[in-house]
Amino acid sequence: MNHLDAFHQTVHAAPGGCESLAPRMGMSATILRNKANPNSTTNKPTLDDADRLMALTGDFAVLHALAQNHGFVCTRVDEQPAGDMAVLEATTDIWAKLGDLGSEVHRALADGRIEQHEVKSVEAATFATFRSMMQLLARVNGMAEKAVK
Repeated sequence: MNHLDAFHQTVHAAPGGCESLAPRMGMSATILRNKANPNSTTNKPTLDDADRLMALTGDFAVLHALAQNHGFVCTRVDEQPAGDMAVLEATTDIWAKLGDLGSEVHRALADGRIEQHEVKSVEAATFATFRSMMQLLARVNGMAEKAVK
């Protein structure tokens, strides 16, 4: 998904949509609706718009889309909930994502050739899996005993 599609989905998935978000973002609902329209040629979301949207909604799809489009993966650097159950949850999430990745690869290979849209599907599943792996690492790191100086 590209960042404009992610912006659109985030705006429209937020409780109350444009009408609720726009005043908190300092603009009219019409302007936000236009900025959220990926086909708009006049109103485009700015970096400030994306930053405010993520802060207000807690949805970081725009950030992940930008990172993925440039070959990166984002993960929180603040401490994740640490404990045996959190690590188990992160591990089972990886297993589920690996299953999704395997399914995408299987579908892509089913007809004996790989098409560009299939590469995009495998790429999306790969990035989702890697994000889950980084979450596990953050949780394990949160459990590590801190060095005493």
